Amino acid sequence: MTGLYLHIPFCKQSCHYCNFHFSTSQNNREEVLIAINKEINQKALEFNDKISTIYFGGGTPTVLTEKELNTIIENILKKFDVEKNIEITIEANPDDLNESKISSLSNSVINRISIGVQSFIDKELKSMNRAHDSKKAIKSIEMAKKYFQNISIDLLYGLPDSTLESCNYNLDLTQKFDLNHISAYALTIEPKTALQSYLKKSIIEMPDEQLVYDQFKLINERLTKTGFINYEVCSFAKKDFFSQNNSAYWLRKKYIGIGPSAHSFDGNFRSWNISNNKKYIDHINQGLSYFKKEKLTRIDHYNEYIMTGLRTIWGISIEHIESNFNANFKNYFLKKIQKHIVQKNVKIKDNVYLTTNSGRFLADGIASDLFLVNLK
Repeated sequence: MTGLYLHIPFCKQSCHYCNFHFSTSQNNREEVLIAINKEINQKALEFNDKISTIYFGGGTPTVLTEKELNTIIENILKKFDVEKNIEITIEANPDDLNESKISSLSNSVINRISIGVQSFIDKELKSMNRAHDSKKAIKSIEMAKKYFQNISIDLLYGLPDSTLESCNYNLDLTQKFDLNHISAYALTIEPKTALQSYLKKSIIEMPDEQLVYDQFKLINERLTKTGFINYEVCSFAKKDFFSQNNSAYWLRKKYIGIGPSAHSFDGNFRSWNISNNKKYIDHINQGLSYFKKEKLTRIDHYNEYIMTGLRTIWGISIEHIESNFNANFKNYFLKKIQKHIVQKNVKIKDNVYLTTNSGRFLADGIASDLFLVNLK
């Protein structure tokens, strides 16, 4: 089972919180897409794995025309061995979606759409410099429901000036649409973003950690009461609607990344492409290396297993640690995990260690406490 991820590095405008690789200039768009198709050809020769999911991310993939998207898709289907009934997702911004666009997407092999709503409150959308307003967000979901069964939306919480009331308002609207998948992310201050600059200049003030936790708790309680499963810290889905792409990532399955800044994982090595459109084009065209690569150590594998396990409903299996590492790793884990059990942030079920509802909010911090730097 291997996923295929395509990074489309273009956006109409820059959101204040985003530090993903993208360009608001599309002067070299044609050259980037040609290079992406060349990389598809190269990766198809390197990997014989059957492709189980395809995911168009970015950036904003829906800035591409129907012809541009179909050219990429046709190349993938021609060059790779692709499973039947494969999940093919495209990320979309509400401002890119009209009836014609959604109809053309649904007529392609794309069968899942993830809409970057972020909020239904105009003040919040403006503060994030989103290109859409609340009316457009609502309209995009209503149109998508006419053509897609498998729809996900993204929401952000922990925004400046946000409250429990504003969080409740977003959830009220979200639940009216009877969606099958929702991703809810706590806003984080990423380096080299406008948000970081505004915070340093005291133009904005971030909410305190207690309020962010209360919003997380509210989201979790309201969604799980209506049939959603919080299968990963930020991911909520109805039964049979877990994102196959996301699930594969959290279960540490292989994936192939294509496009500027895209990451790949083959089970032993991680690699990441150049995060520069022009350099990516030039290196692809000149046959030069366009990515960096590192081999994961046994400790790296252990640390990643701990991190992903604590964030998901699949947890950390003692049997897995014992069979894939050794008794020293197992003993280290059992010693370090005890205080988190006492604090009721971790529970044990059938020899699997899982974060509790309160512990899941702290999953990354718990994981860093359990990480290994060196083990003799």
